[in-house]
Amino acid sequence: MTRQPHRPHRRWPSPVALLGAALTLAAVLLLAAPGAWAASRIKDIADFEGVRDNLLVGYGLVVGLNGTGDDMDDDPYTRESLIGMLERMGVNTRDGDLSPDNVAAVMVTATLPPFARQGSRIDVTLSALGTASNLLGGTLLVTPLMGADGEIYAVAQGQLQVGGFVAQGEAETVTKGVPTNGRIPAGAIVENEVPFELAGMESVKISLRNPDLTTGRRIANAINTFLGTDLARPLDPGTVLMRVPRDYPGGVVALMTDVEQLRVEPDQLARVVIDEQTGTIVIGENVRIDTVAIAQGNLTIRVTETPQVSQPAPFSTTGDTVVVPRTDIEIDEGEDNRLTVVNPGVTLQDLVNGLNALGVGPRDMISILQAIKAAGALQAEIQVM
Repeated sequence: MTRQPHRPHRRWPSPVALLGAALTLAAVLLLAAPGAWAASRIKDIADFEGVRDNLLVGYGLVVGLNGTGDDMDDDPYTRESLIGMLERMGVNTRDGDLSPDNVAAVMVTATLPPFARQGSRIDVTLSALGTASNLLGGTLLVTPLMGADGEIYAVAQGQLQVGGFVAQGEAETVTKGVPTNGRIPAGAIVENEVPFELAGMESVKISLRNPDLTTGRRIANAINTFLGTDLARPLDPGTVLMRVPRDYPGGVVALMTDVEQLRVEPDQLARVVIDEQTGTIVIGENVRIDTVAIAQGNLTIRVTETPQVSQPAPFSTTGDTVVVPRTDIEIDEGEDNRLTVVNPGVTLQDLVNGLNALGVGPRDMISILQAIKAAGALQAEIQVM
């Protein structure tokens, strides 16, 4: 009988040890590449020359509405358009009384994507032009869509999809969404192409969506590092010129495909964006403030009228019933507000904490930021929307 050799028992690490090792590895990876998470692809921060959309617009008629169309007396252009369309089909309606309530004039808009070929389909959006109250159930008749040059690039037709609706009774009306807008998915056929030869280009211009000199230089450096030669250079804050190598595999299309995947960390301008209508404030990361003292307080006067009625005792023959005024006045001078000193070079978090310590709301914070900028202590650009 042969004995089996003795094998030592293997001890596997505990789940706690495995979890600790995984967390340690994740921490090492985060420390090794701190800027990788902030980097963006070039395709997300810039556009390539020639790869662009084109806007189309047209005027058409929607038929088949359930009595919610245009009023022919108030919208004469709808009547004339309907008469002209029927005459082109051999129907003479000028001698009769043409006043349907199931027809509406609409403006049709669409976006022609780059390199769209003949026969491809695009989505269209429709908006009522006259007094129509609802486009639900309507059908758009053949409508040419023109570009800015006046040429026809697509033709639209089809059944509308309307997201809103109107429910009306004798005492109440319920409206959801905007029933005078609709869309037709794949409702237009491309009839004319925008000519542009991409494969034969010897150089490509990259347009930054947020022009910045530092970001443009970083894009050029990333492209040159990828290609191993100096073929890209910034022309201005919004444009980077990239020359196409003659021996690049796949030509300019393959080059643009590879370049748009390169990651670059875009630089941000120190800027404070203020929307005074909604009280929204967006403060950039690089905003800095010099030494400044801030005090915020408002004078509030509240006047409350609570009139009382004074009348004689019951069954009394003397005295009159009169209204006696009672006025209560409250004055708040903001005595609890304090003066806060903001140290030089504070970060965004320090600024927010300092203003929140004063109990400042968004509306008052707008005035404070504008006052700090006027004093020359805010090292950032303020953009009011």
